[in-house]
Amino acid sequence: MSSATRQVCFINAAHTFTHYSLLILATAVLAMVQQEPEVFGSEFGPILALGTAMFVVYGLGALPMGSIAAKVGRKAMMVAFFLGAGVTMAACGFASGPLSLTILMAAMGAFTAIYHPIGTAIIAEAGGDRVGRAMGINGVFGNIGVALAPVVTAFLAFQFGWRWAFILPGVACFAIGLLYLREPAFDAKKAGVQTKPFPAIPPHVVRQAIMSLLAIGAVSGLIFNAFTLLLPKLMEERLAGNPDLLPVVGALAFLATICGGITQFTVGQMIDRRTLKSVFMPLALVLVPGLLALSFLDGWAVLPVSALVAAAIFGQVTVNETMTARYIAPEMRAKIYSIRFTVGFMGAALASPIVGFLHEATGNLALAMVVLAGFGVITLVCAIWFPNRREELKPELWSAVAAPAPAPAE
Repeated sequence: MSSATRQVCFINAAHTFTHYSLLILATAVLAMVQQEPEVFGSEFGPILALGTAMFVVYGLGALPMGSIAAKVGRKAMMVAFFLGAGVTMAACGFASGPLSLTILMAAMGAFTAIYHPIGTAIIAEAGGDRVGRAMGINGVFGNIGVALAPVVTAFLAFQFGWRWAFILPGVACFAIGLLYLREPAFDAKKAGVQTKPFPAIPPHVVRQAIMSLLAIGAVSGLIFNAFTLLLPKLMEERLAGNPDLLPVVGALAFLATICGGITQFTVGQMIDRRTLKSVFMPLALVLVPGLLALSFLDGWAVLPVSALVAAAIFGQVTVNETMTARYIAPEMRAKIYSIRFTVGFMGAALASPIVGFLHEATGNLALAMVVLAGFGVITLVCAIWFPNRREELKPELWSAVAAPAPAPAE
């Protein structure tokens, strides 16, 4: 196995642990209200809201990561991710009450904030001339974390208690970090990755792309996080009202989410052959009616529609991450990813209190789905505004666009 392949494997594993760790509470809460109501209470919304600090720190923490990596190196940052996230994740299983759980999850958010700015930049570099494919595969691993979180958490919480749902994955993350310590720092040129020189893209096109990217990031971050947080509860409400069916809830959420992972791989393959906008638009068009349908559907119809919505949401993630790779020079990517993910995760931080408040106010998730559909409209507007340039597929054409027009003859 080449050094580039090993590096990609570790970074993909980090992506899995990132999304897995952020979603443990969303399913664990279903067990916490049954197993320790005297400690954490018996209401879904207030316990779910304990994760708000984690998402705030996760979002704000991404901002300085590009600058820190420039000083200490990407290798050191990713080691800190694995070891720090592993320790704090496991420590959440020993929380004595709501305050300590909030603090420990916030600490976990600080370490998981490392992944996206640094890990995505490494994937973009290691992907060479097939960045879309690399991003798609990396996205699949992130969604494996999203998909596994409800089903594994439900199983562990049901069999051993909710605390083990934090402890065991934390130990696994720490163990992989120890293996990663043996890896040398990644250098694309030394690893023999084939890349083309980055083209000179006209500044006004770059500005339009970045503005679209940041706007999409803020909205899609909220939708992504809210949907993944509420999915286990949605399945419980619409398909498995019996508390004894907690493992089934996790399995149903897994089935819906894994469709998103499959879509990310497909989208990644398509991106290397088509412009970003042509891939993005169909996904944005599906999102709004799908979320509105979930506001009133009941029974088994919820499962395929949830899968369709997951496919649209997660497919957009691959498009968004490839936008930076196509329009931003390699030396600036880590910093732009830091800004982009900070904006996105600040939107994501609102998901937990919004879902918790709307559920507590109405007693179900119908209104929450309508609110998410409203944010989906903003995503559609951003998709319409995003550049649709054939130069994305043939970067050598940018030179003709960027070249100044010849002066008129006198």
